[in-house]
Amino acid sequence: MFDDLHEWLKVVHILGATVLLGTGLGTAFHLWMADRDGDPRIIAAVARSTVRADFLFIAPAAIVQPVTGAILMSIMGFDPMTPWLVAAYVLFALAAACWLTVVWLQIRVRDLAAAAAARHESLPSEYHRAMRAWFVLGWPAFAAVIVVIGLMVVKPELW
Repeated sequence: MFDDLHEWLKVVHILGATVLLGTGLGTAFHLWMADRDGDPRIIAAVARSTVRADFLFIAPAAIVQPVTGAILMSIMGFDPMTPWLVAAYVLFALAAACWLTVVWLQIRVRDLAAAAAARHESLPSEYHRAMRAWFVLGWPAFAAVIVVIGLMVVKPELW
């Protein structure tokens, strides 16, 4: 089926992109829906699984992407300073910066919701601030990943 390293690396690279986008979108949707429900017990449980998914799936995929990408560039003979690749680096770095902050916010949200649930209290204002920041940071992260995938497929002449 796959006769050489190049084909295997492409598959791993594409699967990594799929995991980044798919897992990120799925967990974000579930946490957003839990937040809309407003029940601290539900939010704490969903945030716990969201944080786990980030560490089990998204973090490894985020590491695999630049590694397989660099090897593929070398194999395919791409100049690392090709404009569409430079744009992809910048966007990937933006997505990573947003994601790292989002993970920290998810951990905070998880802890605040769990504490509120344990005390049978409503969610504190700090929780709501964290969720607003989480929601705002999610948009540029997802947009950046989508554009990076588009750049990888289309390889446009940018400048």
